[in-house]
Amino acid sequence: MVWQVLFHYHVMKQNVISNTPGGRTIARQTNHDSLLVERMIKTIIFDFGRVISEQKPPSLFSSYEEDLGLQPDTINSIMFDSQAWQDALLGRKTFEEFWQTIGPLLGLKTPEAIEAFHRRYHGDEAINTGLLRLLHRLHGRFKLAILSNSPPGLLEWLVDWKIHHLFDVVFCSGDEGIVKPDPAAFQIILQRLDVEPEEAVFIDDTIDHVLAARMHGLRGIRFTTAQSLEEELGLLLESEGDGNEKTNGSASKGNDQT
Repeated sequence: MVWQVLFHYHVMKQNVISNTPGGRTIARQTNHDSLLVERMIKTIIFDFGRVISEQKPPSLFSSYEEDLGLQPDTINSIMFDSQAWQDALLGRKTFEEFWQTIGPLLGLKTPEAIEAFHRRYHGDEAINTGLLRLLHRLHGRFKLAILSNSPPGLLEWLVDWKIHHLFDVVFCSGDEGIVKPDPAAFQIILQRLDVEPEEAVFIDDTIDHVLAARMHGLRGIRFTTAQSLEEELGLLLESEGDGNEKTNGSASKGNDQT
C-alpha cells in the first residue's frame, strides 16, 4: 500500500509549486487545491531498539537466564532497570563500562566472562527485515532519521549493519546527554533536519515517547510490526496528500515495554 501512496504523494509534491519568471514561488492549481507544501511530511524519524532492531523473543532471554543461573524473568530488570543503564543512556558510562558494571550482577565473575556474554548478547541482535524493506522504499523520498535512547556509539552499530547511509541524522542519547521524552531531544533533531514539527512523523514502540512527540507537534505512530507501520504510514501520507488537516498521527495498540 505505502509504495503506491508514496508515488502519488510525491507526484503531487512535485506539482504543487512552480517558479514564476520573477523568481517567486507560487502554488500551482492541482486536484487538491487545499494542499499546502508547508503541511506535507518531509521527514520520518525512527526509534532504534525494538523498531529497527528486532525484538528478541522471550525464549532467548530464558536461555540467557538458564545459562547464567538467574531466576526466570529477571535479566531485563537486572540490566535495564539499573542505574548503570541510565548512566549509559545519558553518556555517563560507555557501553563497555556498563557491561563491566552489570556483569557481576548477572553472575559473571571475570572480565573475560563478561566480554564473552556481551559478545553473545550483541550477536543475537538482528535487524527487522520488514522494517528494512520499508526504509529502502522511503530512502530518497523523505529525510530519514533515528532518535534513540541508546548508549554511546549507536552509529558504529549502524555501520556494522551497513544501514548508516539510509539516515540523514542519527541522534543517540548516549552521545548527546539527552534522553526521550525530554522535549530537547525532539527540538534538536528537528533543527538538524531543518524541518518543522508538523512536517515530521515519529515512530517508537514506547507510547510515552509517541505522546511526547505529539505534544511537541510531530505526528506520532506507535510501532508494533513492520506491516502495521506500513499500513498506518500509508494512511497518514494518503490523508496528507488529500489535504487532510489531521496532525496527531495514529498509535497502534501494544504493550508498554520501554
